[in-house]
Amino acid sequence: MRSFELRAATPADVEAGGRLHRACWRETYGPLVDPGLLLARLGDPLDWVERWRQLVAHQPPMLAVHDDEPVGFAMAGPARREDAPTGFELYAVYARTAWHGSGVGQALFDAVVGENPCHCWVLEANDQARAFYAKQGMLPDGMRKRYDPLDAWELRVTRT
Repeated sequence: MRSFELRAATPADVEAGGRLHRACWRETYGPLVDPGLLLARLGDPLDWVERWRQLVAHQPPMLAVHDDEPVGFAMAGPARREDAPTGFELYAVYARTAWHGSGVGQALFDAVVGENPCHCWVLEANDQARAFYAKQGMLPDGMRKRYDPLDAWELRVTRT
């Protein structure tokens, strides 16, 4: 089993974090959505770095790091919508494909969510993520919406 450590992202991580986030999107959504839409959404790599600069400044993501290289990240916090089923929302949990099944995703989830009731949105076609969330007790709650930038349906999964 490969080793990794968890830590909060710092300003020194913004470039690597932006690259990680973009790579995770490419690996996760590449097989699930229209390639042209994904390419447009991935856009300029510097935009992803700037997003990470803002994230780190306001609410640093939790990173999983192996040999000084980020291999996964997660973010959670207060629900972003007033009509949310829980007061706590998982905003993101991603790991590079090479790290799937290694425990990185579970460790990140545990670090940012723990046992809290929570909810998140997941692409309906993302069977692997849906299975991961089901293991956490997060099941579809009947809410579904279109994520227009990727022309894909999302489901809300909730653990109460």
